[in-house]
Amino acid sequence: MAQNDLLIRAARREATERTPVWMMRQAGRFLPEYRAVRAQHSFLEMCYTPELAAEVTLQPVDLIGVDAAIIFSDILVVFPGMGLDLEFQSGKGPVIGNPVRSAADVAKLGVADPIESTGYVMETHRLLRRELEGRVPLIGFAGAPFTLASYAIEGGSSKEFQRCKAFMWNEPEAWAALMMKFTQTVTAYLCAQIDAGAQVLQLFDSWVGAVAPRDYERSVLPYTKQVLDEVKAYGDAKVEGGVPLIHFANGATSMLDLVQRAGGDVIGLDWRLDMAHAVEQIDPRFAIQGNIDPTALFASEEVIDAKVGEILTAVGTRPGHIFNLGHGISKDTDPARAKHFIASVKEQSARIRGGAQQ
Repeated sequence: MAQNDLLIRAARREATERTPVWMMRQAGRFLPEYRAVRAQHSFLEMCYTPELAAEVTLQPVDLIGVDAAIIFSDILVVFPGMGLDLEFQSGKGPVIGNPVRSAADVAKLGVADPIESTGYVMETHRLLRRELEGRVPLIGFAGAPFTLASYAIEGGSSKEFQRCKAFMWNEPEAWAALMMKFTQTVTAYLCAQIDAGAQVLQLFDSWVGAVAPRDYERSVLPYTKQVLDEVKAYGDAKVEGGVPLIHFANGATSMLDLVQRAGGDVIGLDWRLDMAHAVEQIDPRFAIQGNIDPTALFASEEVIDAKVGEILTAVGTRPGHIFNLGHGISKDTDPARAKHFIASVKEQSARIRGGAQQ
C-alpha cells in the first residue's frame, strides 16, 4: 500500500483526514521540466520509452505535491495494435491515416493484444512502482469505447463529431462491431495495467458529451458498462481490496443518471455541474472526483482559494471525494498557481475533515 494512500481510501469511500488531490494532464506541458524533455523527443517517442514516460510522470509528484501519479501516455496508443495508423502532427494533434468510414473498414480491425502492442506501457508501470517506492498511488488509464471510436471515424480530433454520429445512426451493425472491438481492446489493456502495478484506473470518455442521452443509452452505455464491469471483476480477483475505477464522462452532466448506470467506483465530474447538485444526484455508493474549472488556475490565489472552498463546502464530510480539475490542466498554466491550488485543497480540506473527525 502507498505511504500516502488517501486517494485509494477516498476511491473506496473510506474516511480520510483530508481530501486527496491530483490534476488531469498533470504530467504535461504546463511544467518547464516537461518541456525540456519534450524538446529532445517526439510525443510518441516519450510514450513508447518507459524511462522517459516515467520521468515526466514523476515530475508533478516531486514539483507540485499531488497525491497520485498518473502514467504519462495517451488514450490512442492502442490504435496501432488494432490496425489503425497513428501519428501526432505538430499543430494538429492525432491523425489517423486510415480512418473508419465503412463496415468493411471495421472488419479489417483487430483486437489489440496489450502485451504485444503496448508492452512499453506495462514496463512504464513497473518502473514507476519501483521509482515511487510507495510514496503515492499510481493511476493507469484508457480511453472509453465511444471516445476511441470518435477519433477512429473522424480521423483525428473533432468539434462536431458529424462523421462519428452519422456512422452510429446509419450503420448500427457496423457501429456495434466497432464498439465491441474497442470494448475488448480497452478491457484487456486495463487488465494488463492491473497486472503491471496500476493501483487505480481512470476511464476517459472525453468526448461523450457530444451524444444525446437516448443515443448514449442505446449506443454507448452498454459498451462502457461492459468495460467497467469486466475490469472491476478482474481487479477484485487480482488485488486485495480491488482496484478502484474512476469513470470520467466529460460533458455528460445532462445524463448523470445514465453515467451512473454505466458504473465505476468513482464518478468524475467536469466543471459544468455545481458540486452541491452533484452530491444530491450521485448515489452514495459512488465516490466523486472533481471539479474546479481548469481556467480558475489563471485567477488570483485568493480566487483559487475561494473556489476550492466552495467545492469542499458543497461536499462537506461525505466520504469519497477526490479533488481534481473539471478537465485537463491548460498548458499555459503557471506552475506556481497549480502548486498553490494543490496546497489550498490540502489545507482547507484538512480543516474540514480533520475537524469532523475530532
